[in-house]
Amino acid sequence: MGIIMKPAIRFFFRSLRQIIGPIILFIDWLTTPRGVKRPATQQEKIDQNTQSMALYHYKTCPFCIKVRRHTKRLSLNIETRDAQHDPTNRTQLLTGGGALKVPCLKVTNEAGEDHWMYESSDIIHYLNAQFGQEQFSDQQHATRH
Repeated sequence: MGIIMKPAIRFFFRSLRQIIGPIILFIDWLTTPRGVKRPATQQEKIDQNTQSMALYHYKTCPFCIKVRRHTKRLSLNIETRDAQHDPTNRTQLLTGGGALKVPCLKVTNEAGEDHWMYESSDIIHYLNAQFGQEQFSDQQHATRH
């Protein structure tokens, strides 16, 4: 009985993902947040800083969608790498990060060292600290006075 049930359960969940996945992506597309508007010079500086980042993700993973939506909300141009369907990205994530777990933000520092950050809430907290509205407001306030 167990021999038959395991493939049946696997088939059930695979089929469920194929049905729900496109629905999740459509809802995400419909409700995509607007990005913040920054002065061009500030956005250019942020774009330069985000060039050293890559987000490893699965397209329909709810936690990955949460992080991608947050990057859109903050108007961050972070490269996304599909770790589910691209074997090169999958291998990079496993080798560099040490686990096949998404979302994962890879940040390369100025010395060329890679830091791998898992957990959607940790990634969002990091992005807010680096590029969030509070920082933007503080910088704008400092330049006005």
